[in-house]
Formats: sequence, structure tokens, C-alpha cells
Amino acid sequence: MAYIISIDQSTSGTKAGLLNESGRIVRKASLPHKQSYPAPGWAEHDAEEIFQNTLTVIHRVMEEIRPEEVAAIGIANQRETTVIWDRATGRPLCPAVVWQDVRGAALCGELADAAALVQETTGLALSPYYPAAKAAHVLRSHSFSCDFCIGTIDSYLIYRLTDGKVFATDVSNASRTQLADIRTLTWNEELCRIFGIPRGALADQILSSDGDFGSYRGIPIRSAMGDSHSSLFGHGCHTAGMVKTSYGTGSSIMMNTGETPIVSHNGLSTSVGFGWQGKVSYVLEGNITCSADTLVWLREELELIRDVGEVEPLAASVPDTQGVYLVPAFSGLGAPYFDEGARAVLYGMNRGTRRAHVVRAALESIAHQNADVLDAMQRDMGGAVQSLNADGGGSVNGLLMQLQADLIPGRVVCTDEPDLTMYGVGQMAGLAVGLYGGFSPSRVRAVYEPHMTSEQRRALRDGWADAVRRSR
Repeated sequence: MAYIISIDQSTSGTKAGLLNESGRIVRKASLPHKQSYPAPGWAEHDAEEIFQNTLTVIHRVMEEIRPEEVAAIGIANQRETTVIWDRATGRPLCPAVVWQDVRGAALCGELADAAALVQETTGLALSPYYPAAKAAHVLRSHSFSCDFCIGTIDSYLIYRLTDGKVFATDVSNASRTQLADIRTLTWNEELCRIFGIPRGALADQILSSDGDFGSYRGIPIRSAMGDSHSSLFGHGCHTAGMVKTSYGTGSSIMMNTGETPIVSHNGLSTSVGFGWQGKVSYVLEGNITCSADTLVWLREELELIRDVGEVEPLAASVPDTQGVYLVPAFSGLGAPYFDEGARAVLYGMNRGTRRAHVVRAALESIAHQNADVLDAMQRDMGGAVQSLNADGGGSVNGLLMQLQADLIPGRVVCTDEPDLTMYGVGQMAGLAVGLYGGFSPSRVRAVYEPHMTSEQRRALRDGWADAVRRSR
């Protein structure tokens, strides 16, 4: 028997999965890590804790098998989160700056004259959400006396797992740094100069997602992708026009656009989806900063619920929100607005507003934000999105999925694989080493069709647009 170990290092924790020779996940282990919010708009992780948790979950899924039974390792990671570490020891030199963090906003303001160059070169609007601004802010605030490395979580884990022998990232993660040329897939010297990032501190290699990333204890690391890219691959969205959304802490909506990058004129990002079998697939993408995190806010800050599992029945206990809208711009708005100055708004309450209405408004905010991105995709591509592949924790919420189908409007197809990020990068690793003869798609769990009338949909969407305007 041969296996693949698949790692999903996410915003909230680290998982490892063991895929068998049929490509199915047969064992899992997971550990959460601490979240830190030291100032408004700031979010940090302890990268050393993340690495130690990664080792632990790897060892847990390997407890009953021998190392020689593992054919390869694949790594998927929370994107844009930025780590700076000592090249000699591999130890982090400061807290990791999480993708949600917008501390680089003022710096981006200073670089406004370079915004057009940044977007043309990288496919990304100048923004503090990307690693270039995060790393630049840290370097302005700290003086590191040692030789240091700057990278996303994938490159940091690869560096640590290979004992510093390999400092590499893959094309999907590199395309999200705002330091790489979207067409040549190489680090851009001019961008490094603009942001004040030493080129020598960046990864030595930008490899295909199914490249050779060294080895951990003799086990080859044969795939690396950003988590959203991994779920795109796991859905089987390997051809142009296919779309998926991942409902996690935030949401990522991606459309495969084929082998040519398409520049958005409607607030979306152009990125590399993945590099596979010698080809690169590009994507149009919209990132929602706050999706499931909105439900966590209901639980931890407002204390309206005791468990996120209460959200669906409570929201379903009322037929609508009675005109209440929640825009969860806790650290600004992501795509298609890219407005870090926006602030969260709970709008439209009346004397009869109850807890259930607020909870339903929170749930509807996830579907509305995704619909905003899908509307932008339709304008860029000149055609309607007919079908959406869905994964992540939100995809098991039947009310949310029906709302999403109604607001697109279009079909929503949900996979039966709850850990599609692990599944996708694991499939790619297995294909890279020849364990699998071909890609094995996950099974469909549920399909949702739109039922709402066009008048109902327009009234809801107009109300949402008004609430977003107020948040901005």
C-alpha cells in the first residue's frame, strides 16, 4: 500500500490527511493555532507554532504506517500570510502577518503613483492584503541584523521541512505576492525596488505546482499550492470557464480562464490557478475577507449564538431579515471593492428586529458578497455563470447554498469531500509521482437550483448594494 500525505495549513489551523492508492482521504489529524489581533486592522500568527503543529499532524497520520509507504507530500497553505525568518536557523524573526492584516494601507497610499504598474505587472490591484505591502511595512518597522528570508507559508514550511535545503514557492503563491510578473512568473526587480524588498530575501525558485520541492525525511514534497487554488484543482476545474467558491474564514471565488491571463476591469484579481503537467492555468478571482469569520464574530463578540451550528436553524426560523443587512467590513472590503477604509455596518433594524433576523443577515452577507464577485466575473467574461462548484464549511449549510443559488442565479454543486483543499493538493502530489493514473474527481453531495423570482432577487440585491454604499 502507498499513501500521500496532504497538508492544509489554513488561517485557523493545520490539518494533515492521508490519501490511499484510490486517492481518497482515509485518515486526518488537525490542530488549531492562536489568533492575535494586536491593533485595529492587524492580524498575526506564530509561525513557529504553525511549523510545530505541521510536524505533529504529519506524525499523527503516519502512526500506523512506515515512512517508506508514503509516496509524496503535498502542501496547501493560507495565502498572502507573510513570514520573515532567519536564513541560518529557520526561526521566525517576528509574528507572521496574516492575509487579513491591512497595516500596509498607508504604505500603499504612498505608492499610489505606481498602482498602474503594479496591476499591469502582477494582475493585482495595489493593496495591503498582499505580501509585498505587509513585508515592506515590517521591514520599515524592524531592523534585522541577520540574513533573512521573506515568504508565504508554503515556502516557509518547505524551508523548515527540508532543513533549509530548499527555498522555493509555487507559481500560484508567487502570483499572489505582488512581487512576481504574472506573465514571466519570475520575481520582478522593479517591484522589489518599489516596495523596498531585497530580491535576495525572496525564494530562490518559483516552481510549477507539481514541482520537486525537496524532501522531508526521505519523502518527496511533490506539490504546493495556495489553499484556494488547491480546491480549484480538487473540484476538477481544469478547463477554462469552470468556477468554484470556497467558504472558509473568507471566501475565494475563482474562474479558470485557461493559459492566457485576463485582466479584470471590474475589481477582480488575475492570478495563476496552478502549474500542472507543463502548463499554467490562469484564473480570475475575487476574495471575500470575511465569510465564516462573520459567524465566529456572532459567537465570540456579540454572543448571539453558542455554536456556529446554531446559525442555520436560527436563520431559517424567520422567512427573511425584515430589511436588515450586515456588511462585515471589519477590516475593509475585499473584491470587487478593495476598500480598506470601509467599516462594518448593521443596517435596517426596526423595533421588531430579533436575534434571528441579525443571524440571518449575517448568513445572507456571505451569499451577497459572493454574488458581487460573480457579477463582476460575468461582466469581465461577457457571459453568465451557469454553475458554481462549492466547498468549505459553508457548503454544508443548506440555507446558505440555496440563497447562493438564488442570488447568482444559477446552479450550485456541492462536493461530498469536506476537505477539498487537502484532497486537491494530495491528488496533484499523487499524479506527480505516478501513484494515480489520472485525476479522480470528488463525488457530488448536493445540487441547489435557483427558486427565487427575479423581483425578489433584485429587491434583495438593491438593498445589499445600499448597505455596502453606507459601509463605504
